[in-house]
Amino acid sequence: MQFIKPGTHIDFMGMRKLGFIFSLILILAGIVSLIIHNGPNYGIDFAGGTLVQVKFSQKVDVSDIRKGLDEIGLKDVSVQGFGEQGAHEYLIRTSSDADALGNQLSDTVSKGLKDATSLEPDIRRVEMVGPQVGNDLKKKALLAIFYSLLFITIYISGRFEQKWTIAGITAGALMAAVYFLSVFNLSMPFLIAAALVVSLVLFWYLQLQYAIGAIVALIHDVTITVGVFSLLNLDFSLQIIAALLTIIGYSLNDTIIVFDRIRENIKGNSDHSLVPDLFNRSINETLSRTILTSFTTLVVLLALFFLGGEIIHNFAFAMIIGIVVGTYSSIFIASPIVFMAHRNKKG
Repeated sequence: MQFIKPGTHIDFMGMRKLGFIFSLILILAGIVSLIIHNGPNYGIDFAGGTLVQVKFSQKVDVSDIRKGLDEIGLKDVSVQGFGEQGAHEYLIRTSSDADALGNQLSDTVSKGLKDATSLEPDIRRVEMVGPQVGNDLKKKALLAIFYSLLFITIYISGRFEQKWTIAGITAGALMAAVYFLSVFNLSMPFLIAAALVVSLVLFWYLQLQYAIGAIVALIHDVTITVGVFSLLNLDFSLQIIAALLTIIGYSLNDTIIVFDRIRENIKGNSDHSLVPDLFNRSINETLSRTILTSFTTLVVLLALFFLGGEIIHNFAFAMIIGIVVGTYSSIFIASPIVFMAHRNKKG
């Protein structure tokens, strides 16, 4: 099936500056939001604390819920409606350490809420995460994203440029540097950000043009997705990390398809002035497949978003953002960067 007629010529390389400006605006908006909010709105997984999902047979006053929890020793409580309107379900978060309540947490919360509201609550879910566990999960999540990006660059360099050794040594050195510096308790986000910047400089210097195009596009996708979550003040949990890793895989697959066609079309070309046309032709030739793949994936994700329930709502939303941004980045970020690197190499 072809949505784009054969012979269609859209000048994507000519629009690359507009694409860069649009992406820069989105990234800066996300970074400003992250600074204002002091980072993502971490969920219980990362921030630590206690989460309780409770359902009542009829509407109750939020102040009564807070009063009942205060009486059992849970402070700094946040209460919000959960699920469909009229479901009388509430999500209760608290940063208080509930370990003292032990295995009786559910029974204690139930009794406190019953005394305060005069209604029998249905405790649907209870989650407790200590602050140390939350910090460990945060570090491991960042490392998972960082390592996945580095291993991807090794694959891209070997797959398209036959530079397995150079890419492997570079990635290994960066991983070792991050590991040893982390021993000195330096900020993990700072370490990984610095390592990624050094990676980009090295890949550019070593002329790993496909690798730098891929890693910039993937960083672009992850940054924009996290930025949107910060702008909307949505919970950032382990589910979202899983979504980010899935987005990286999807975006990479789409990028590789375009890179394959670029390599095929550019192979044996001796007229360097035709390079922009070759890149445009490569993207246009894969455009039908890209649109079809993204559309069918979005149909499934939209079904999950609207029909899957609140538990996977944020996961589905992150995936929707990632699929749209990943498709966009394959065309307007990854390919133009390879084009610029190729032109610089030939120049």
